[in-house]
Amino acid sequence: MAAILHRVGIKSSSIDDVYRALTTREGLAGWWTRNTQGEGNRKGGILEFRFGAGGFDMKVTELEPATAVTWEVIEGPEEWVGTRINWKLRQEGDYVIVLFEHLDWKEPIEFMYHCSTKWAIFLMSLKSLVETGKGAPDPDDTKIDNWN
Repeated sequence: MAAILHRVGIKSSSIDDVYRALTTREGLAGWWTRNTQGEGNRKGGILEFRFGAGGFDMKVTELEPATAVTWEVIEGPEEWVGTRINWKLRQEGDYVIVLFEHLDWKEPIEFMYHCSTKWAIFLMSLKSLVETGKGAPDPDDTKIDNWN
């Protein structure tokens, strides 16, 4: 199985700020897509993310406060359904280190390359949200091709 992996340091003395950005509707809408619904702060909660090009539904399968978040994709593009998205957090000096994993892709198709670039863009949006108070969620994100 193929995976998308990223690492980003977010300048913040509060790992809780990053955790909230990954587990609250307001936080997620501040960096990924403004059109976010659902419950990300409880295990079993369903998050609905909508973009101009479509959307995804995620089931929250793991929540370890200030440490880890895991989602399972239950609705969306065929290539995403059944994949898992892991967020691992740790404080390292003045930075919160985010280790991001989008796991269980069946094969590294061209759409996966696109998604890897978009995840990097959205991780920089998360960084900006926590560090400055302003992210660049969809529809204000950087568009990279006709898939958005």
